[in-house]
Amino acid sequence: MRVLVTGGAGFLGSHLCERLVEEGDEIICMDNLITSDLSNVSSVKDEGKFTFIKHDVSEKIKIEGDLDFVLHFASPASPVDYLNHPIKTLKVGSLGTHNTLGLAKAKDAKYLLASTSEVYGDPLKHPQKESYWGNVNPVGPRCVYDESKRFAEALTMAYHRKHGLDTRIVRIFNTYGPRMRKGDGRVIPNFINQALSNQQLTVYGDGSQTRSFNYVDDEVEGFLSLMKTDYPLPLNIGNPVEKTILELAEIIIELTDSESKIGYEKLPEDDPKTRCPDISLAEETLGWRPKTDLREGLVKTIDYFKGRLDSK
Repeated sequence: MRVLVTGGAGFLGSHLCERLVEEGDEIICMDNLITSDLSNVSSVKDEGKFTFIKHDVSEKIKIEGDLDFVLHFASPASPVDYLNHPIKTLKVGSLGTHNTLGLAKAKDAKYLLASTSEVYGDPLKHPQKESYWGNVNPVGPRCVYDESKRFAEALTMAYHRKHGLDTRIVRIFNTYGPRMRKGDGRVIPNFINQALSNQQLTVYGDGSQTRSFNYVDDEVEGFLSLMKTDYPLPLNIGNPVEKTILELAEIIIELTDSESKIGYEKLPEDDPKTRCPDISLAEETLGWRPKTDLREGLVKTIDYFKGRLDSK
């Protein structure tokens, strides 16, 4: 296939590009590099079937030739990034989604939107099924990401219903692995880098809030499985094994053999108390289920960060 991956130099997008190149596909990677880095695609950038274009998808997109698939992964994704770039986040979720959907329609290409578990907000139902409409504060600090993705899902479904566009929507739960940035701001890179430096691990609130962490290789397998179907509605791709943030901190201290202690700070506004996917639909529709144990994935991620201790 000939595939456009927006946000392709980011953490998730780069792993997806790499895997698609391995599958023999021709990849056009588009990224404005505000929260990503070209080094993420260094393993494939010299491949004959890989092209990088620096571009903001909130602006008009021009691609020569045919496309078989448009994969829209462009967006700041960590709280640090989307709080630093609130308007850009809203624009890439709205204008960027509109532009990529229009491109897919013009090219008669299939389309996949990378959405997020953040559409569930601070959920009142647990675990979260795709049928749950969520509990989102539409004017809180996190809304720039949450609402941009909710709008992107609505626009994608409108193109599917109005124009018959062949679409898919994946709701991504907390994903981790190599190529996360040292200053990403999400909990796993924060804890790993603090532990490797024997610094205090910063837990927000009392640490009883839960998350479900999915290793990046399993996440990408879910994307590829979804691409092969014609299922148009939102679908959860995540790991249903739930951990408290305090448990995660203790595991990372153990795996890094760190002397770090745990410190506590005030919980950020609208921070979800629980987050766990119901993946029964993914199991039924895709035959997909994550394979990587949390400790196994964390060891691989820790090894990656050990090699980058002196980097920014």
